[in-house]
Amino acid sequence: MVKTEPSATPAPPSLKKQASSSKNGSILSFFSKTANSPQSATGVWKPSSAMKETGKTPVKFAVEKPAFKGAAKAKENVTPVLSSDVIEPPSEDEETLKPVTMVLGSSPSRKAKKVVTYAETEDDDDEEVVKPAARSTQKRRGQKKQVVDDDEEDTFIDGLDGIDDDEEMDNFIVEDDSDAPVRPAKKRKRPNVAQTPRKRSIVSPPRISDEEDEDEDNGMDTGEPSTAQQWKYDPENTHPLQPKPQNSLNTPTSNKKKYKQKAHTSEPEKRYPWLASLQDLDRNPIGHADYDPRTVYIPPNAFAGFSPFEKQYWEIKQKFFDTIVFFKKGKFYELYENDATIGHQMFDLKLTDRVNMRMVGVPESSLDQWANQFVAKGFKIARVDQCESALGKEMREREDSQGPPVKGAKKADKIIRRELACVLTGGTLVEGSMLQGDMATFCVAIKESVIDDLPAFGVAFVDTSTGQFFLSDFVDDVDLTKFETLVAQTRPQELLIEKSCLSSKTLRILKNNTNPTTIWNYLKPGKEFWDADTTRRELECSGYFVSEDSENEIWPECLQQIRNNDLMMSGFGALVQYLRNLKLERNLLSQGNIARYNPIQKGTTLVLDGQTLINLEVFANTHDGGSEGTLFTLLNRCITPFGKRMFRQWVCHPLADPVRINERLDAVDMLNADRTLSDQFVGSMTRMPDLERLISRIHAGVCKPDDFVRVLDGFEQIEYTMSLLGAFGGGDGIVDRLINAMPDLSRPLEWWKTAFDREKAREHKILVPERGIEEQFDDSHDAIEKVEEELSALLKQQQAEYGRTTVYKDIGKEVYQLEVLAKTKVPKEWKMMSSTKAVKRYYFPELKELVRDLQEAQEIHGQVVKQVAGRMYAKFDVDYKIWLAAVKVIAQLDCLISLAAASSALGQPSCRPEFVDSERSVMEFGELRHPCVLPNVTDFIPNDVKLGGESANINLLTGANAAGKSTMLRMTCVAVIMAQIGCYVPCVSAKLTPVDRIMSRLGANDNIFAAQSTFFVELSETKKILSEATPRSLVILDELGRGTSSYDGVAVAQAVLHHVATHIGCIGFFATHYHSLATEFAGHPEIAPKRMKIHVDDEERRVTFLYKLEVGVAEGSFGMHCAAMCGIPTKVIDRAEVAAKEWEHTSRLKESLEKARSGCYIPLGFQSDVSWMLRETLGEDGVEARAMEVLMMAIESL
Repeated sequence: MVKTEPSATPAPPSLKKQASSSKNGSILSFFSKTANSPQSATGVWKPSSAMKETGKTPVKFAVEKPAFKGAAKAKENVTPVLSSDVIEPPSEDEETLKPVTMVLGSSPSRKAKKVVTYAETEDDDDEEVVKPAARSTQKRRGQKKQVVDDDEEDTFIDGLDGIDDDEEMDNFIVEDDSDAPVRPAKKRKRPNVAQTPRKRSIVSPPRISDEEDEDEDNGMDTGEPSTAQQWKYDPENTHPLQPKPQNSLNTPTSNKKKYKQKAHTSEPEKRYPWLASLQDLDRNPIGHADYDPRTVYIPPNAFAGFSPFEKQYWEIKQKFFDTIVFFKKGKFYELYENDATIGHQMFDLKLTDRVNMRMVGVPESSLDQWANQFVAKGFKIARVDQCESALGKEMREREDSQGPPVKGAKKADKIIRRELACVLTGGTLVEGSMLQGDMATFCVAIKESVIDDLPAFGVAFVDTSTGQFFLSDFVDDVDLTKFETLVAQTRPQELLIEKSCLSSKTLRILKNNTNPTTIWNYLKPGKEFWDADTTRRELECSGYFVSEDSENEIWPECLQQIRNNDLMMSGFGALVQYLRNLKLERNLLSQGNIARYNPIQKGTTLVLDGQTLINLEVFANTHDGGSEGTLFTLLNRCITPFGKRMFRQWVCHPLADPVRINERLDAVDMLNADRTLSDQFVGSMTRMPDLERLISRIHAGVCKPDDFVRVLDGFEQIEYTMSLLGAFGGGDGIVDRLINAMPDLSRPLEWWKTAFDREKAREHKILVPERGIEEQFDDSHDAIEKVEEELSALLKQQQAEYGRTTVYKDIGKEVYQLEVLAKTKVPKEWKMMSSTKAVKRYYFPELKELVRDLQEAQEIHGQVVKQVAGRMYAKFDVDYKIWLAAVKVIAQLDCLISLAAASSALGQPSCRPEFVDSERSVMEFGELRHPCVLPNVTDFIPNDVKLGGESANINLLTGANAAGKSTMLRMTCVAVIMAQIGCYVPCVSAKLTPVDRIMSRLGANDNIFAAQSTFFVELSETKKILSEATPRSLVILDELGRGTSSYDGVAVAQAVLHHVATHIGCIGFFATHYHSLATEFAGHPEIAPKRMKIHVDDEERRVTFLYKLEVGVAEGSFGMHCAAMCGIPTKVIDRAEVAAKEWEHTSRLKESLEKARSGCYIPLGFQSDVSWMLRETLGEDGVEARAMEVLMMAIESL
């Protein structure tokens, strides 16, 4: 409680008298000897005669709470003090009658400013180092001396322990002592607000800068006017009563500054006028063609009026105006101005003030969580960190002041140094805690040009989490097939585009094949999107690829090969420049992890273009764009994160070489025949961390100590597992080769077994090297121990003098306080820091100096710890290629075991596909099922598929609506992909020749935003098939011609089918509702009519789907039956059926064809073939072999 000692004088003469409301009664009765002193009718208190004789100035007092028996009577004449603070009941140990606590010089209508605790740990960088100090012994005349004497144990808040999130954010405001110049405080009287006694430490309050001091004074909250004043009635006044200003007092006009509006209650444009008319750094206004929203222009005279902290902030923010800047302040990250508004509006963060700026903040420990939420909304995140602590700042200033003055030297910083640490975007995340999932996220730079009237591209993209760069260049067709495939394979999360330099078709493909959350960055040509010469020059002079053996740079082999490729170098330069702005390029490029990338690898892989990946739902379903029900989800059984990323590349590029395919199938058979190897592998690798990403973080020197231990443990586990798997080696299969290819990890791991204490790294997140490994660490650690020994010796001296109960006590940041019994007499120079009823705690000069020495030694040791960790990471990174090679081997083994697991999970029937070498393409599946629907459908009806070989190449598939035609097409393609990846197929038998490309035209989709109708999309996809398909390709065409009239649709479908079957010679399906095509191609040797079996009930207009593929032509599409099954009214269906019989073009066309066949009918396709052959014969080259083959086929058919 607060003990009030009597003073000789009641109040200083200079204390200002503050008038209260006229309705407030006098409170003289509280202090006069007679309780019933008379009062004037006006309620104005008159000084007593005793006071008049002494000549003392009366002082009005506002009573917080009456504490004596006569309070009830006095209460009738006193207006209650307005305050938002709840009056707490007295504590149990307080006496019934207490001395009255008085509030000097405060208005009854004024509310005391809430005392805010900004709880931080002792390494809080924004608080000035609190030096132990006692209160001044010189008391102002008339003030009462107060001594803190808590009657319970001390409770101090340190850091954020014991504070829930709501309290933490409510008590967020902190005075920023270290970030503002210290000026002499203004001389003014502050009211001594009576408060319920609470436990606290008697410490000198931190100094407050003028800016904050002024804001604190003028921005003090005031109470609301009393309800009696609000509802005062005046019959003579017909105007509404205006509420009395809250901060107005009945005092004479003073020279005080007017009330300053809080920053968070006003718009930033009012405080910073240049925000009202935004311009970029080049002075381009909004709407200008070259306006850059990433920057903002700040006039030089505006900088002159900034406080040091504001200047530090805006120097960074002006270059990242479109980025959310998280500014480190002590143990918090704060957002200011427009960023604060976004945080408040979108995430409900508490809005408050910092000097002249609105502000919200989040604790340092939850930065990743909040940054993830901002990134998920599509924002960029910039993190500004402190380069020193408050103690380090003080030590730096002391060193600067001791040195000789240097003429022209830059003035030392008076605030804590801060620098931009990194910028995080959705496509460039590097921290594992912020990454969503195990799959790679790519940032893609695109350079477009024209070569021989064809579009050409140079593309560079990077997975920043692993440091893997990919470079690609290609000349594309007019439909941009390769480019669309690359976009579908990579699914960019962020795009770097040369402003105004991409064609409209390229932009349409990007918009149609990227996520809504994809970030688009338009870079200025030359300045930001480097040309080839600038890229080469920057790479040569930046030292990204300096060799360890020599100072000369050695470019990675892949980069050296494309050195003279201007298109690719320009795209790579844009990526490097962008990563440089994000402070990421050096850590990523110095790994040298650069490879070529070809989206369509003809000859070595099965080509799956972008449209096919979408149509077959390989990675994303067409329902909601998710992964459920996709082929990749079905096959991906990998257990390591880096194995999953590699398996995705396997699915993107299935093999086309039968030798390599059979090697994978042999491995699957071996792993499934004996589960010992796979069980050991799975058991050892189940909890394997993402080593590929973590070694990239170690290379960058920003790995956490506990993650570093996980990496070492992971590689030790790999070494042990590979020693076990070695017993299965000895053969020449792919598994044996991978086991033998594993690098020797025992040598690089040997040194790390005793390098540092791993338990401390796990528990305390600090790398403590063993004695003798790091001399600098040992020296700084010894310095701390020396000071601690001196403190221990000092304690023994004090115990000898004051008793064994004398101990050290740490209270918050004030550590090593000497605690003695309360009754102990101590020297006058001792300064009391805190106390309880039983003990008191002190600092004295010798102890204070030792504590200061300890703090400085700990500060130096903290810097040494960071340097030691950096050196350890650099030593580990020396063997980066060995670690990466080991990760690649484990990833490939993981993929093979995933194929084996997926094969065994298919159930029965399933079989190993047989690949044959045949001049004529062949594909035969017996009782094939769709693998992706097997988990959900138990009664799936299998079907036989025969294409090529002794059968026709093309199956002309007809059938009713919803009879299963599209499922048959997709099922066949998926089976081919599974077979050529190296997986079993869900069928009884499978025999095929390797397919070089799968091309698809499925469904009816338009592209409104690209101004493409349904029919336009159909023909665009068909055009790709006609130009790219080969005799080894698998082509599926579903309902071609549905987007136009029946006349045009039948004509297009007939011409395309004839060209595919006769001239290209590929295998595949052609599904259609144009039944006249079956009649037209009835005699074609490469077209076989097939249909989906159904049972039709004409009376009930019902169709039973049997989902069985059989030879023949469907009797019709039975659209009216399907309409009845869907609930269409009967009268509507009856009228539609009549109209269909009268106007059905294809039905009448079929009848005319059947009549023509009774005579000598030559199909139009064969007639065109003969005409084409004769035209070729008249040419200089004569008749081609293919032309003669077409003619012979036509004659044979006749």
